[in-house]
Amino acid sequence: MEKVLIVADEANILFSVEFLLQQTGYQVDSARTEAEAMAKLDRFAPDLVLLDVAPSGTRCLDFLQQVRRDPLRGAVAIIMLAPKGREVEVNKGLAMGARAAVAKPFSTSDLLAEVRRWLDET
Repeated sequence: MEKVLIVADEANILFSVEFLLQQTGYQVDSARTEAEAMAKLDRFAPDLVLLDVAPSGTRCLDFLQQVRRDPLRGAVAIIMLAPKGREVEVNKGLAMGARAAVAKPFSTSDLLAEVRRWLDET
């Protein structure tokens, strides 16, 4: 079973995406802080990370950079969830190694298609 880690400090994003992915058959874990997410990268060993950019775009980019610099964790696929109008953070995240960005609000079918696409490539 493929594993997805959701990193989001907004409870509504965290719970709704977690529920959607579990119902689709993924093994899911979540983290509300970047420190918690770093620990779960080791313990949970996800195939994919969904990283919510809002409201703190810079903290999320710091997390992304920290993951990419780590030789043991750096290969994990990361998809950013970003509100429309946050193109600066999205472009920085893509340049730092995020695989894709899904604009919020997103449809469940669009999110699932993006998750599936990147999991198929890992």
